[in-house]
Amino acid sequence: MTRNLVTDATRIGADIDALSGLTDPGRPYTRRAFTPMFLEGRNWLTQRFEAAGLSTRLDAAGNLIGTRRGRQPGSGTIMLGSHSDTVPDGGRYDGIAGVIAGLEVARALDEQGITLEHDLEIVDFLAEEVSIFGVSCVGSRGLAGVRPDEWLTREAGSLTLAEGIEQVGGNPASAEDRSDIKAFLELHIEQGPVLDNQQFDVGVVTAIAGITRVEIIVEGRADHAGTTPMGARQDALTAASWMVLAVERFATELASGDAHFAATVGEFSMEPNAANVVPARVRMLIDARAERREDMVRFLGELEAGVAGIAEQAGVTASEPKIISDNMPTPCDAELLDILDEASEHVGARHRRMASGAGHDTAWMARLTRAAMIFVPCLGGRSHTPDESATNEDIAMGAAVLLEAVKRLDTRLQEIA
Repeated sequence: MTRNLVTDATRIGADIDALSGLTDPGRPYTRRAFTPMFLEGRNWLTQRFEAAGLSTRLDAAGNLIGTRRGRQPGSGTIMLGSHSDTVPDGGRYDGIAGVIAGLEVARALDEQGITLEHDLEIVDFLAEEVSIFGVSCVGSRGLAGVRPDEWLTREAGSLTLAEGIEQVGGNPASAEDRSDIKAFLELHIEQGPVLDNQQFDVGVVTAIAGITRVEIIVEGRADHAGTTPMGARQDALTAASWMVLAVERFATELASGDAHFAATVGEFSMEPNAANVVPARVRMLIDARAERREDMVRFLGELEAGVAGIAEQAGVTASEPKIISDNMPTPCDAELLDILDEASEHVGARHRRMASGAGHDTAWMARLTRAAMIFVPCLGGRSHTPDESATNEDIAMGAAVLLEAVKRLDTRLQEIA
């Protein structure tokens, strides 16, 4: 393979440094949606979009969009982008890299003197991360027309989500017809160690894992910790601990196959939480993620049987696993995956196909149009932490893959129109 990069790593790095530098004082790198610092970042992005010759607007869902007009008005739109909001203390590359890579594609097209047949849009989605309203992917769900209406009344302090969208410049009472979008592509740091460990330049994402969250409540009996014989206890914590180990065992077995699977007990609390009292009640919340739905179904079945068996053995009661939320896996578009493979080969990027265990805006854009994404390496797979790190060169390579994919897609879309 021969390398043929026309994207500028230095320019990409300068943009990422500038945008990530807009952070809450003393909290790198924090720029949460619906905050003054987020709006400052949006203003900076607007200026950079316009400096690259893009016309800018805020859509009804609160997304910032920069447009580069194509040769054939009305022929449709190719969209690139990601998000600029961050989790607390961890947003140096997460989301930002994809927005800046999209901007770099537009600049590289200008420098090559290329006018696409289709319009090209670069988008910064609103509130991809879990926001102050407790919900995520607000902008991409809104653009795709799948944002739940009841979300608009969710409150954070004295502010509703509807008011928050209005404050960033959106119009939550309006819905836009975006049937013009013919394809969506997103670049993102991997947020895992695979590409870094295996020395790949690019991951072509086959699917975005479905995420299911499950609550289990274990009820035992509170007794004196010093006087109750070990064999006469109904210890909710002991039983819950066995359940945690069962989750680990079930998930490890499923993860040994050829598709992504992971499960984590991420929330755990017990009562009365006193040193001298046998625990009487435990609540746990499981986060399970599956590339294939059949794996999730199998996990939930094994979990239900395992919890019941452990509860009976331990002499406690346990609720049936209660599904709190359940999102299906999202496969990426097969033709776009082929185009991304071809583009990777063309620019000399060592690439592999892989699933995403994290959620992304692409999952919601796939409800509206053909969609796919690529990963670039992040050091040690660290993400959502101030230690999150990616090289400008790796992001430039990913941007070069996007650029080549856009050019190929521009031609393919004309052939199938």
